[in-house]
Amino acid sequence: MGRRYAIIGLGHRAQLYVDALLGDWSDTGTLVAFCDTNGTRMAYYNRRLRAVGRPEALCHTPDDLATVLAMADAVIVTTVDAAHADYVCAALDAGLDVIVEKPMTTTADDCARIAAAAERSNARLTVTFNYRYSPRNTAVREILTSGRVGEVTAVHFEWMLDTVHGADYFRRWHRDHGQSGGLLVHKSTHHFDLVNWWLDSSPELVFAQTGLRFYGATGAGTRQYTSPRPTRSHGAAALGRDPFLLDLALDARLKALYLDAEHEDGYLRDQDVFAEGVTIDDTMSVLVRYTDRTVLTYSLTAYAPHEGYRVSFTGTRGRLDLEVHERGYTPTGAEIAPTSTSQAHDEGHERLTVQEHWKRPEDIAITQVTGGHGGGDRLLLDDVFRGSAADPLGRRAGCRDGLRSVLTGVAADRSARTGRPVTLTADGTRLD
Repeated sequence: MGRRYAIIGLGHRAQLYVDALLGDWSDTGTLVAFCDTNGTRMAYYNRRLRAVGRPEALCHTPDDLATVLAMADAVIVTTVDAAHADYVCAALDAGLDVIVEKPMTTTADDCARIAAAAERSNARLTVTFNYRYSPRNTAVREILTSGRVGEVTAVHFEWMLDTVHGADYFRRWHRDHGQSGGLLVHKSTHHFDLVNWWLDSSPELVFAQTGLRFYGATGAGTRQYTSPRPTRSHGAAALGRDPFLLDLALDARLKALYLDAEHEDGYLRDQDVFAEGVTIDDTMSVLVRYTDRTVLTYSLTAYAPHEGYRVSFTGTRGRLDLEVHERGYTPTGAEIAPTSTSQAHDEGHERLTVQEHWKRPEDIAITQVTGGHGGGDRLLLDDVFRGSAADPLGRRAGCRDGLRSVLTGVAADRSARTGRPVTLTADGTRLD
C-alpha cells in the first residue's frame, strides 16, 4: 500500500502527481483524499482512479481540512499559489510531510509563516523544483562544481515564453497578482532557484524594472485588432481563427476540469489575454548581487516567437554557455493542442559549451531523457516518491531553497514598484 497521500488543489497541476501514483510510482503510495473547493474537479480525478481499478479518494472541501490531514501520511499541495502557505503550515503542524509546487508561497509574510512552521515541525517539506533534475541543468551544476571556468563572477540569464505558453498566464488565475505574486514569483522562482543552486550562494541585493507591455487591455498586442475583444474564448465568434483564443472544448481534460466546473465557482480558465483585469507584468529585467559577489542579469518576456532560454556563466578561468530552444516557433491554435504548452511542436535544440581561457570552445554532450521539463519530471518524481541514498548534486529542495527563490522574486517585484533596490538577509531567507 505504501504511504497515504492527500492532494490539496485539484486543478491541472495535480495531474502530474495523480498520474505518478496511478502509473510508474503506484507501488509507493495510495491516494486517499482529495481537497478542493470544486466538486466537479475532484470527481474528474476519482473517475481516473476508478478507470484503473483503484478505490476512490474521499472528497472534502477546505472546511474539512482537519479530516483530510487525519487520513494521510503526507500531503501534496497544488492549489493557487497564494493559498499554499495555509495548507503547508497546517500539514506541518499536524506532523505530515509536505510536497508543495513552486512557488512555495507568494509573499514575505507567508514565507515567514512557513519558515516558522518548518522550524517547529519534525516533518519534511519538499519543494518540487523539477528544473534542477533536467539533465542539461544538472550538467551545468557539474561543470561549475568542477572548477573548469574558475570562480563565477557574472551570470546572464534570458528566459523567453512564447505566445502559446506565455499567453496562458494571462487568461487564467495567474493574471491576478494577488493570486500568483506575478510572474517574477510564479514563474521566475524556477529560474532564481536554478541560479541559487548552480552558484550555491544566496541573493543579497535585488533591483528590477518591469512592465505590462504586450498583454492586457492596453498592451501593444491588442493594437492589431480593430473590433472589440471578447471577455473570454468560449462562445467567441473568432474561436478557431484567433490564435489568442483558447478552445477548452477541444481538450477533454481541460473541458472536464474547467469548462464543466464553471457552474460551481465561476472560475473562467479561458479569459481573453487582452481583457481588463490583468495585474501582472509581462516584461521583466532584474539585477541580483549574491553573497559571494557574483552578479546576475536576468530577463523574462512572455510573448516571444519561440520558447527557451540562454544562460551564460563568466568565471575567472573561462565561460560556460547553455542555449535551449524548447519550441522552435510558435504555432497557431489550429496547429497545437491547448494542453501542449510544455511540449515542443518544433523540438528545437540545446547546446552546452565550455570555453576556458586560451582554448577553443568545447561542446559538452547532454544526456537525453524523455518527459516534461527536459526530462526533469520523471527524475523529480522518482526522488519524491522513492527517494535515493545519495544526492551528490543537492537536487532535493527544501524550505530554505523555497524561501530564497520566492524572496528573490518578491524583492524584485517590490523593487520594480518602488524604484529602489531591496536587500535580503545574508542567508537569503528574509527581506532585510
